[in-house]
Amino acid sequence: MSWFRLRAWGIATWVTLSLFAPAWADDDTVVFAVVSEVPKDRSRVSAKALLDGAVSDLKLLPGESILGNPVWRTLEVCHALKLEGMKMGDGFKISTARVLDASMLPMALQGYAGDCLIKKAVEIAPLAD
Repeated sequence: MSWFRLRAWGIATWVTLSLFAPAWADDDTVVFAVVSEVPKDRSRVSAKALLDGAVSDLKLLPGESILGNPVWRTLEVCHALKLEGMKMGDGFKISTARVLDASMLPMALQGYAGDCLIKKAVEIAPLAD
């Protein structure tokens, strides 16, 4: 095969694959969330989430790799999260999760996170003694 044909074939392959790459890359959606209730069942966690520009109540459904994570096992009310995954009918299926500081949340969730932390300090913390 000549150098020109090899190069043309490589360029044609690259162009063809680049046309389909955006379809593969758009599978995961980024969601910011604040845990709204004390999680009793770690496989279904209630949270306030910013999804598609609106704050709503959402059930977080972690995958097997997330359930085994020590950070997820110690999840508490008012924890701020950055999640990637897919919106499902009954919740949000999580593929990756990161714990954030509340100040790193979008402005739409910062007020809720602040109120939650104050409520936690006033109501839940005195019970620890």
